[in-house]
Amino acid sequence: MTWTIVVAVLCTILVAFAGGALTKLDDWYFGLRFPSWKPPDWAFGPTWSVILGSACYGAVLGWDNAPTPHERTVIVILFAANGVLNALWSFLHFTCRRPDWAMLEVGLLQSTNVALCWYLYDISHVASYCMVPYVVWVVYAGALNAAVVLMNWPFGRKAEAAATAQRAD
Repeated sequence: MTWTIVVAVLCTILVAFAGGALTKLDDWYFGLRFPSWKPPDWAFGPTWSVILGSACYGAVLGWDNAPTPHERTVIVILFAANGVLNALWSFLHFTCRRPDWAMLEVGLLQSTNVALCWYLYDISHVASYCMVPYVVWVVYAGALNAAVVLMNWPFGRKAEAAATAQRAD
C-alpha cells in the first residue's frame, strides 16, 4: 500500500503542478468579465487541493481494492486521461486564451470523472465517493466557464486584434 500512496501522491502533484503552470493570471484574464457568483481567485488553490486530494485517496483505494490486473489497468487509464484533460483545460483557457474551446473540453473532463465514479463503485464505494467533489466542482466550473464565454465572446485572433486596437485608441 505504501508504494501505491507514493505513486498516487506524485501523480496528483504532477497534475496540480501542470494545471498551475498553465494558469496565467495576466492582463488578459483580469480583462475578462465574470459573473457575480465567481469565487475569488485565491479560493481556487485550496479548492483544487481538496478535490485532487480526495481523488488521490480514491485512486489509492481503487488500486488497492481492485481484484484483477485488468481492473487496475482501467483505473490507471481513467485517472491518466483525467489528469491530461485537467491540464488541457488550463492550457486551452489560460495559455491559448480560448475559454470557448475549454468549455467544450469540460465535457470530456467530466466524462472521465463520471466514468471513475461508476467504475470504482463496484471496487470500492468509498473510492467512488471520493470522486464526487470533483464531479460537483466540474459542474460548477463548467457553468462558470460557460458564463465567461457568454459574457466575453468572441475569442481568437479577431477578438485579440479588436482588443489591441481598442487599447491603442
